[in-house]
Amino acid sequence: MKYTQLGRTGLKVSRLVLGTMNFGPQTNEADSHAIMDAALASGINYFDTANVYGWGDNKGRTEEIIGTWFASGGGRRDKTVLATKVYGNMAGDGQPWPNHDRLSAVNIRRAVDASLKRLQTDYIDIYQFHHIDRRTPFEEIWQAIDVLVRQGKILYAGSSNFPGYKIAQANETAARHGRVGLVSEQCLYNLAERRAEMEVIPAAQEYGLGVIPWSPLNGGLLGGVLKKESEGKRRKDGRSASALENTKVRDQVQAYEDLLGKHGIEPGEAALAWLLTRPGVTGPIVGPRTKEQLDSALRAVELELGDDVLASLDEIFPGPGPSPEAFAW
Repeated sequence: MKYTQLGRTGLKVSRLVLGTMNFGPQTNEADSHAIMDAALASGINYFDTANVYGWGDNKGRTEEIIGTWFASGGGRRDKTVLATKVYGNMAGDGQPWPNHDRLSAVNIRRAVDASLKRLQTDYIDIYQFHHIDRRTPFEEIWQAIDVLVRQGKILYAGSSNFPGYKIAQANETAARHGRVGLVSEQCLYNLAERRAEMEVIPAAQEYGLGVIPWSPLNGGLLGGVLKKESEGKRRKDGRSASALENTKVRDQVQAYEDLLGKHGIEPGEAALAWLLTRPGVTGPIVGPRTKEQLDSALRAVELELGDDVLASLDEIFPGPGPSPEAFAW
């Protein structure tokens, strides 16, 4: 495994981030534990989750699965850089009670204590805001985070799904009050979805945030979906299925798979390897449902894409270009 610093921090993290969203809804507890053991054994030390994972009536279930894994010992917690998120409503009785969601000081305090209990740990390495909160000023948010840092409950704060201007606003507010501010941003970013290059990634680089792309295969679209379709395997529902109804998208994906086929490269591994070449990217989030999917992701870390392949990928999936020229002149 290769490692890098998380943004401007002294924290060293793996170039792949283990996403746990499938733990519970798609993968049972025993298999989830086996995947986490395999990830740690391979050198992946950065694990990402969220308080709402498990979804529906099972919100929090994913954190509980990670918690029982930590509790099984073997130094698992000490070896893991743990990131979780706050924003979604976590009211236990299924009612959308006020003050049980978003980023008010009262909800942040409640949510972090609940996450710590489910995770069976006394601290969270990176506590992330899952979405912007248009109603809560950053002065209040940073005051709440400052208290948690002093209490030793969290070490760093990060963001997820923030636009560039909110990254700037958050960190300028933090700087005025002598606080560290955001150290990471999780954003939707992959070969087929490159809008983050216009504002989010430049802002993250300017303020020293590590960029953590989620959905690196764009909902399966970049994972060899057409080859699987031709072999009679059922392709994924959701984003990839609906996107392929668009002729232009289908032609792009076909060209992508044809290019990689000529070079003997697996599409999913190429999509991850491409992200690892991008400026500002710390490491993409991989969310394996099985050990085999984890093994495929690990091969991407060692995959070197040649300049000719990178140029061809840019031709198939062109990015927006540098900012502000991309939307100005």
